[in-house]
Amino acid sequence: MDKKLQDAMNEQVTAEYQAALLYRQLAYTMEAQSFPGFASWFAEQAQEECDHAEKFATHLIDRGHDVTLHTVALDAPSIDSPLAAFQAALEHERKVSAMIRNIAGIADEVKDFDSRSLITWFLDEQISEEATVSEIVDQLTLVGNDGSGLLRLDSGLGQRNDSSN
Repeated sequence: MDKKLQDAMNEQVTAEYQAALLYRQLAYTMEAQSFPGFASWFAEQAQEECDHAEKFATHLIDRGHDVTLHTVALDAPSIDSPLAAFQAALEHERKVSAMIRNIAGIADEVKDFDSRSLITWFLDEQISEEATVSEIVDQLTLVGNDGSGLLRLDSGLGQRNDSSN
């Protein structure tokens, strides 16, 4: 594997763990604001991000390369509502999508065909992730500060059954 691609994948492993910390922080924040369904959704998302990190790590190891974790920093956003939490999540998903597209570009540049299936899976996953979070942002925007609407959304997201990772 080309060193440039290996480095980008190692950075992605760290970025996925960073995403997990962000989602865990958002879960704690939603729990503190008495939204257990939103908290549960973010907690499941945190676990999914750890699984994503493992996919990249396994790929590197299977190809005979070391996994090098870098410092995982978290700039916890100030969150005062479920809408703000999901807007922060959407912003982060867009950042992750850009990183994965960068990895795809590097793989194409260095003709690393063995990474194609992994990268394609992640590109598809990011389309789904962004669409899901964007839809939740739209729904939260629609209900605004309507308490019953927020509680219905909270309840619905608390019943998330995700097996996509």
